[in-house]
Amino acid sequence: MLVAVDIGNTNIVLGFLDGSRIVATHRISTRTPRTADEYGLLLTQLLALHDLSADDVEDVIVSSVVPKVMHSFRGGIITYLRVEPMVVGPGIRSGLRIGIEDPKTLGADCLCDCAGAFYLYGGPVLVADFGTATTFNYVDASGTITCGLITTGIRTGASALWDSAAQLPEVEITRPTTILARDTRTAMQAGLYYGFLGGVERTIAQFHEEIDEDFHVIATGGLGRIFADDTDLIDVYDPELILKGMAVIHARNRR
Repeated sequence: MLVAVDIGNTNIVLGFLDGSRIVATHRISTRTPRTADEYGLLLTQLLALHDLSADDVEDVIVSSVVPKVMHSFRGGIITYLRVEPMVVGPGIRSGLRIGIEDPKTLGADCLCDCAGAFYLYGGPVLVADFGTATTFNYVDASGTITCGLITTGIRTGASALWDSAAQLPEVEITRPTTILARDTRTAMQAGLYYGFLGGVERTIAQFHEEIDEDFHVIATGGLGRIFADDTDLIDVYDPELILKGMAVIHARNRR
């Protein structure tokens, strides 16, 4: 059993993989501080839900964009699973070339997304990850990550809206039934949804305009689900793309 851990700014996603098959996934909040014991207990309890124990864990791979979580999480893995985790970062073999100006600045999550998209769906491919931030990364037909784009995630933008405007309430991020809103809550939902969707479509269109080759668009991330079915510019929505990419990277670096 391979345990894949994606530590994001908002959530930590854990995947239990048997070979390339994802047996189960779990999502917990990226709340700090937690101790190594707390992380270790969480891991063993989640394994137990599937009749698994530390003895079933062959290896652990971690992708993290939250450095301050890593010390405790790594300690919990070592103590409770008795495995030194493989950490996605500089020097890891992904099978992709990183063609941006400073390869070390590419986020571990973006590298895993790109590996999953390229090896599962082929290239060239534009990978869109809808999370706390929204990222777009382009992988050409040769497997080179050539460029990327980072912008605000819809929930991050929405939080800024209701935190800065005293009379605006916090609303659920969802597709509204109509853009013809007749109350504040629906007006906010419609504005957030269609404003963000329009930005996504314009961004993809600009990539098509500036890249002289056809490519697939693969979307992932927890918030991608609400947009993927409402635009023809996204070809596939794969919520487990990063875990699949981590499995690909682990196979290339198996110890």
